[in-house]
Amino acid sequence: MTTDPQYPLTETEASAEAARLIREAYRQEADVRPAPTYFRDHSPVPTVGTTPPVPQPDNRIVPQWAAGVAVASIGVGAGATGLGCCAWLVLKGLASVTLTGVLAITAPFAGAAMLATAIGVAVSKARSASTTNIYKGSVVQRTEITSTARGMLSRSQVGR
Repeated sequence: MTTDPQYPLTETEASAEAARLIREAYRQEADVRPAPTYFRDHSPVPTVGTTPPVPQPDNRIVPQWAAGVAVASIGVGAGATGLGCCAWLVLKGLASVTLTGVLAITAPFAGAAMLATAIGVAVSKARSASTTNIYKGSVVQRTEITSTARGMLSRSQVGR
């Protein structure tokens, strides 16, 4: 039984000290255990008692402004819910848009626009009168351009 400076207790002393500490911990735990703070009565409750009923009049008075605020808040809540549902439906519809769907919807309108343009071009060509001018003699074309530039603005005039 040599005493090691790192371990000052012998084995028997150490086991006795451990047993003492365990006993002390159990004793403290027994003192700390909480006592029940409730009691449940399982006896049946009588349906009719001996105490006569007491009138309990309702004397609550709600101010008119409070009733108005309550009604207005219900209306605002219902309106906000309606707007939220509307936004949800619109965004859900936009989220489900595909290229095929867009083409299927816009193709008839594009076809109608092309048809209207073709009809307009045909009518415009049919209505325009073709005029052929035949000149005899020499033709002189004179063009005079005068230009004035001041600052950022400029003006050009063509004179004949």
